[in-house]
Amino acid sequence: MTTIAGFWDAAADSFDDEADHGLRDPEVRAAWAARLAEWVPAGPLDVLDLGCGTGSLSLLLAARGHRLTGVDLAPRMVERARAKLAGTGAVVLTGDAADPPVGESRFDVVMARHVLWTIPDPEAALARWVSLLRPGGRLVLVEGRWQTSGGRQPSYVPGEELPWMGGVTADTLTTALRSLVGTYQVHPLPDPALWGKEIADERYAVVAEL
Repeated sequence: MTTIAGFWDAAADSFDDEADHGLRDPEVRAAWAARLAEWVPAGPLDVLDLGCGTGSLSLLLAARGHRLTGVDLAPRMVERARAKLAGTGAVVLTGDAADPPVGESRFDVVMARHVLWTIPDPEAALARWVSLLRPGGRLVLVEGRWQTSGGRQPSYVPGEELPWMGGVTADTLTTALRSLVGTYQVHPLPDPALWGKEIADERYAVVAEL
């Protein structure tokens, strides 16, 4: 885990340069705000943002009045998220997204974007995330299989690959979820406004309810 944290610490300074990370472009920010409004019910709700990075999605949800808790393994990402969310009442914790340090707290919504590929045991993480939901709670997973377009994802340890390195297809993810949730919907996300560019690979969100 120290190796993984170090990788993302090193990426923290430039992380927001990606259009879908920093959401600096008003069109990209508006596109994500609209999607989150579809996936996360009106609140205020208690929302857990796992692998929150610099907190851009948390900020959009906090602006709608939700109570945010963010978790990220990389201390420098946490620093940036805390600065971005200052004054919103959000709490940002340093910890493993796969097993977040939230004690007995339970949430109305657990959200993660492009996190599962970074986790050594993604199926165990999914089970843990579902356990953090209140009855009737909602799991929002923004994922994709971007390696199909020729992109390369780094390996944290030379010679080793994580189970879902390069992303995960919607079929694989929903198969892993079927025994954990009540219902789910897959929402394809091909809109270039979300990414700041045209994409050729599989991108989607899974919204599941207990």
